[in-house]
Parts: sequence; structure tokens; C-alpha cells
Amino acid sequence: MDVMDRRALNRATLARQFLLAREQLPALDAVHALAGLNAQSAKDPYLGLWARLTDFEPDQLADLLHDKQVVRACLMRYTQHLVTAADYQILRPVIAPVLVRAHHSAWRKQTEGVDLDELVVLGKEALKGVTLTRPQLGKKLKERWPDHEGTALGWTFQYLASVVHPPPDGLWGRKGGVTPFALAEDWLGITLGEPDPGRLILLYLAAFGPASLRDIHAWSGLSRLGDTLDELRPQLVTFTNEAGTELFDLPDAPRPDPSTPVPVRLLPEFDNLMVGFRDRSRVMTKEQQTRVCVGAYIAATLLVDGFVRGMWKVELNGDTATLAIELLDDNGGGDVVLSAAERKAVEAEGIALLRFMAPGQKHRVQLV
Repeated sequence: MDVMDRRALNRATLARQFLLAREQLPALDAVHALAGLNAQSAKDPYLGLWARLTDFEPDQLADLLHDKQVVRACLMRYTQHLVTAADYQILRPVIAPVLVRAHHSAWRKQTEGVDLDELVVLGKEALKGVTLTRPQLGKKLKERWPDHEGTALGWTFQYLASVVHPPPDGLWGRKGGVTPFALAEDWLGITLGEPDPGRLILLYLAAFGPASLRDIHAWSGLSRLGDTLDELRPQLVTFTNEAGTELFDLPDAPRPDPSTPVPVRLLPEFDNLMVGFRDRSRVMTKEQQTRVCVGAYIAATLLVDGFVRGMWKVELNGDTATLAIELLDDNGGGDVVLSAAERKAVEAEGIALLRFMAPGQKHRVQLV
């Protein structure tokens, strides 16, 4: 098998993730091609698409949510994602065991004595044709189990039933508020089928390959996909990384020359590029990872030449929005020397980001 070094893997992944150049592509097509976007924070999918598409505006994604072509739901790694309605039908049945495990981990003790099958039936009856918030649903379920907390009952239903979060959830600029629920099959007018893990793997490889079995497990939260991957092997090509790990990919997927130039990019928290792999060495060093990935949190990052070179946040002070970038060298420290051209590119991309995030304010980029 051919060996792909770090730069080759980096360029292949950036090509799949639309980070070699901004693509002139409809937002719906991009969400599908990216295998969804992490949506723990409502703003992050918008920032992720802004970094990848030309002329992207928040209304483009908001319209897709209102039109039910894109949905926000708890999926991979039992975290919130924005995915196309068509991909939800592929992902949700396969991801179901991850969500069951999440319930057992977080709410099993609080729901002892509750018939979980009955809870799902009653919850679906309560949601039939309507939208409820988690507290509202929990209150209804508590009528059947008065000795249990409504919070635990509501969360349990979210994990065990196929639900989506309709607008205003997931809209640009929405802060806080209680998350609404709708039954996925009602909201989308669909019937979910049997799980097909092979389709999930192919969707993942198109967006993130070349990748290992452990990378697929890390992205999805699933385990024991080895047999399915072996069944797909005749349809795939294989490589190894420099450590000898076997990597799988689609035959016709792009794998650009490792010397392909890459523009500066500013990526949001929990970006695909950071959450898509168990082995993140294709985008950052282990030392950088200890700074970028702290517990379950993944910081917003600066890419220079396709690799992590900093973390960023936006600070609002009066009428001024400041993009504060903390530079990171390969050892996770701040001893980074950018060329004049790189610094100019970082500042230009930073001003463009601020214009998108904070229009009407004064804008400043600060590198530390």
C-alpha cells in the first residue's frame, strides 16, 4: 500500500472540507458534502460555511432550516449537528446505539423504574403534530411517572426517540432559549428505515478520507464497524500513514499534491477538521492538541499553510469588535514567526470574518 505522509493527508482532507479554496456551491450541497456540521453552538455551522463557501450569507442556511431541507439534531458522538434531511435518514438509525449509551451514562439512575419503551410511546403521542420544549415534554411525561424528575424524562426521550429541533433553534444570532422538539418523521414527512452502517462509512470517507477505522469510530461515536468496513473493502482504496496505520478512501476522491498552496483560514469551535479524526496529526501536533482540545471543548483555530497556527476569539468592546489570535508553534507555545505575507493574509481574513460576525462595528485584528 502507498504511504501518505502528513502533508499528503493534510491536503487530501482540506480538499474534502473545501479548505483549499472557497467553493461556489449551494449551502445544501456543502452540508451534505461535509457530512454535516457540528452545531453545539448555533453560530458555528454558519462560521464553518463562511470559511468554505464564496458569498455565503446566514439567510442561506436559515432558509434551509425553515424549508426542512436541513435539520438540527443530536447525532454523532451524541452532540448537536446540522445535516441535510436526506442524510439524517441515513445517520439517525445507525447512530441510535450511541444515543442509547448516552442515556445510560447520564440518566439511567434517574430513570430507574421507568419503562423506557412506554416512555418513548407516550412522548411520541405528546409530540404528534406539535412542537414542545424539553421542559414541556418532561412535565407531560412526569404525569405518568410523578416520582421522577421531568428533566431526566425529557432528556431520556431525546436520546431514545428520533427527534429534530425546528427553528428558531439553530438560527444565526439566536442565543440561549429552550430547545424545541419535533418528531423527525412528522417534521420531515419520512419513515426511517433500518440502519445501514455502510452508507454512514461512505458518507464519512467522502468528507474526511483517507481515514482509519479508529477515525470513523471517533467521529461517529460508534464501535465495531470493522466487519462493515471489510465488506466495503472491494469498493475502496487503501493507504498507510507514516506510522503504518491502514487508511481507507473512495477511489475517485481528491488527493492533491502535498505542495498545493493553501490559504489562511479561521475555523470555528468544534470545526469538522478537528472533530473528524482520532488521530489529528494531519492538522496539528500533539502539543498543539493539548491547547486546542481541552476536555470536551475544541477551540476556534487559525490555519496557516493548512496546519494549526493559533486559536482565536472575538471580543466586543463598545463599538469595536476585536479578533484576538493567540499564535501557537508546533510545541504549543507562542513562539511563532509569520512571514510578512502570512501576517497580511491573517489580518485580511480576520477583517473579513469580523465583517461577517459583527457588521456595523469597527474591526481590529490582534495577534499575540
